[in-house]
Amino acid sequence: MSVVARLLACTMTAALALLALSPISISLAQTSSPAQRSVLPTGGGAALLDASDTVILLLDHQSGLFQTVKDISVAELRANTIMLAKLATLLKIPVITTASEPNGPNGPLMPEIHQFAPHAKYVGRKGEVNAWDNEDFVNAVRATGKKTLIMAGVWTSVCVMFPALDAKAAGYKVYAVTDASGDPSEMASRTTVARFVQAGVIPTSTNAVLSEMHRTWNRPEAAELAKLYALVAPNYAAVIESYQKAQEAAKQTSGTAAK
Repeated sequence: MSVVARLLACTMTAALALLALSPISISLAQTSSPAQRSVLPTGGGAALLDASDTVILLLDHQSGLFQTVKDISVAELRANTIMLAKLATLLKIPVITTASEPNGPNGPLMPEIHQFAPHAKYVGRKGEVNAWDNEDFVNAVRATGKKTLIMAGVWTSVCVMFPALDAKAAGYKVYAVTDASGDPSEMASRTTVARFVQAGVIPTSTNAVLSEMHRTWNRPEAAELAKLYALVAPNYAAVIESYQKAQEAAKQTSGTAAK
């Protein structure tokens, strides 16, 4: 091999070694996430929520702000938020709540969140409109170690959108639950969803969150999960009731026939 060829070979080897040890490669190795636990051998679940990598952030669900919501009924908004709290408790998903100024006109947080998710961590803010401007809140999110954030709050166009956009910019995968959130108008809500999509934040619904976390009826929590569907889809309660009644009638019929 000629001297030039040897020098070229040595240079190529050195370059490859430097590339392998470069800060970019090291950074990629450190930040690569483990395989999603909920993905099946079929590939099912690869594009869905992974409960093991999720934290639920419930933002400014305050009684005063509820009075300004016009794009969804307050009763439906509260029921959907309660469902998220119950789901988090059932599946052991971390929850963080916050309010900008609970002693002001926006009012206190709805009590049902901490009632049904007693493990939820409350982070008070010092007046910041955007929760992501508050260091304690961001540190609480980081402390969970989760990379998927499910956000809901009042207003959608402010209390959800601002931290959602910042969290997305910080590298998190962010979902915005539109029917566990509320805005002063339909126009505000539609504009916000459009901005979510433009920024890469994923709009979703409570029913979709529940179903993605649920995945299969072949699990020990199936009966409790069925009760949660009745919260987000009240008519589903009628489906459950009719099924139970049919099962009871079938048992009675079989028992009579056996005699």
